[in-house]
Amino acid sequence: MILFCSSSFPIPIPTSPCLRTNSPSLHPLHFRAPLKPSTSRPTQQQRLSCSSSPLLLLQHCNDGGGDNNNNMNNGNNGWWDPFGFGGNSNSDSQFNPLIFFCLRNRGGDSTCSTTTGDLSLFALSLLGFFWPSQFSIALENGKAEVWELRSSKRTRLVPDPSKDAFVVVAGESGFTFDSLKEEDAVQSLGLKLVSRFNDLILQLMLPEGYPDSVTSDYLEYSLWRSVQGVASQVSGVLATQALLYAVGLGKGAIPTAAAINWVLKDGIGYLSKIALSNYGRHFDVNPKGWRLFADLLENAAFGMEILTPAFPHLFVVIGAAAGAGRSAAALIQAATRSCFYAGFAAQRNFAEVIAKGEAQGMVSKSIGIMLGIALANGVGSSTPLSLASFAVVTWVHMYCNLKSYQSVLLRTLNPYRASLVFNEYLLSGQIPHVREVNDEEPLFPSLPLINANLMRKVESQLLSAEAKVAAREIEKRLQIGSKLSEVVNSKEDAIALFDLYGSEGYILAEHSGQFCIILKQGSSPQDMLKSLFHVNYLYWLEKNVGIESGSISNDCKSGGKLQISLDYVQREFNHVRNDGELAGWSVDGLIVRPLPNRICFENVSSVPKIQ
Repeated sequence: MILFCSSSFPIPIPTSPCLRTNSPSLHPLHFRAPLKPSTSRPTQQQRLSCSSSPLLLLQHCNDGGGDNNNNMNNGNNGWWDPFGFGGNSNSDSQFNPLIFFCLRNRGGDSTCSTTTGDLSLFALSLLGFFWPSQFSIALENGKAEVWELRSSKRTRLVPDPSKDAFVVVAGESGFTFDSLKEEDAVQSLGLKLVSRFNDLILQLMLPEGYPDSVTSDYLEYSLWRSVQGVASQVSGVLATQALLYAVGLGKGAIPTAAAINWVLKDGIGYLSKIALSNYGRHFDVNPKGWRLFADLLENAAFGMEILTPAFPHLFVVIGAAAGAGRSAAALIQAATRSCFYAGFAAQRNFAEVIAKGEAQGMVSKSIGIMLGIALANGVGSSTPLSLASFAVVTWVHMYCNLKSYQSVLLRTLNPYRASLVFNEYLLSGQIPHVREVNDEEPLFPSLPLINANLMRKVESQLLSAEAKVAAREIEKRLQIGSKLSEVVNSKEDAIALFDLYGSEGYILAEHSGQFCIILKQGSSPQDMLKSLFHVNYLYWLEKNVGIESGSISNDCKSGGKLQISLDYVQREFNHVRNDGELAGWSVDGLIVRPLPNRICFENVSSVPKIQ
């Protein structure tokens, strides 16, 4: 017997005596669902007697009689009826009957159908896919609704039986003018046009699926960046006009000489971009500070270019210095922009977030160029007016930049952010929120006076003063990628360290008040993150328990400071990492630029060779 069904799940069906005939005709069979599945199974001989046709979906070679009631089927010959058209079916069932077909060979034997019969039944069984389902019946009865979503727009759909399709409900997805007066209709048409225009702007400027496809800080950052983009282009137009006056084009200078000076200015400036590319890893560690520094550098370059008409004989020198600054700023901006966009891509839609960011930038640049041309025509060749206008535009530019960077929530962990998170966990047992840590992080770690004026004045709800002090202190005392030869003074210390950290990807020891992390060859960012958690626990032991550091060999012994702290880190690090991930942090590893020193060794019976 071969059975085909439109259901996506197999239903075990015992053989009915009604099929044990010699008739080759088709038999529609209705099934009724039992209250519990049957526990009877076919014997090995019965299973072997069945065909292995690849089209065989359901098969059960059971010779049981029609009165078999093991499945509590009320004597319905053992047939299942999950679609509720039997006499005693559940009245609440919403399924229409699905017809199952079977075909017997002409010989009356117990073998399964031929290949031709299989294909015929397979074609017939496809009809079952077109029978109404329980969901369609629920739609007809008003118990279910279908909504079409596009970003924040919702449109309700209802089934149209005459057309076998969904139709849009009038008045719920658009405007209808049947019940409106003429002036109301005009007003509604205007609202509809405004709504369509807004949808078009959102489609062009924001990633698909906004706001769910990006993080919560994306919109605020984009708005501030758009305003600063306009200001940047205005400054660029003023600077370009000043350069043209300085090169002499406004006084009838020879075009060839002007072109040569221009090329020399740009060519020398490009060298700065090549030299600065070696510091790319620093941009990952502190992208906000580097980006603000790039904006300052860019504005300084614009200011130098505006001054060139006052010193036309120094055009190449001033232009080259300004070009170097602008090239370096462009490199830093491009590098740090990728860090921000990667954090915004909540659904791994990196390319789309970058594309929409470029589209927003083009709109800002277009507006800025038009405003800059208008301002340049008013300023003319007056250097004092150009400088005054430039000062105002620069203030707007820098303010918008600062606000945009303060709105960005970096979820990666650099040494400072990780130390804040780990210290708060050690002090209170809680992981601080991403926004609180970002608000506390200084833009320029080495310039505390500037940071005090630039940081947001936000009262932290979770971060304690002790955690903030600890994070700053640890960042000063931390050294990742230390040389083993500078930390270890004896063979005994080296063997003790290798015995203690044999299974770890790092070695941690205190030397001259510094937390020295020695990285093994092949250490991963996850090992560095674990080593920093170890550093934070050592600092906690030092400040809260009063355990002072002794010799390295003694600290590595049982009960020593390094041994106690490593035992705690090995037990607790995975819990901290899981809690941090639940709080929204990216715990894949530590974002840091370590020193290039690494160690490798083959055995611990002698001091390893330092590389």
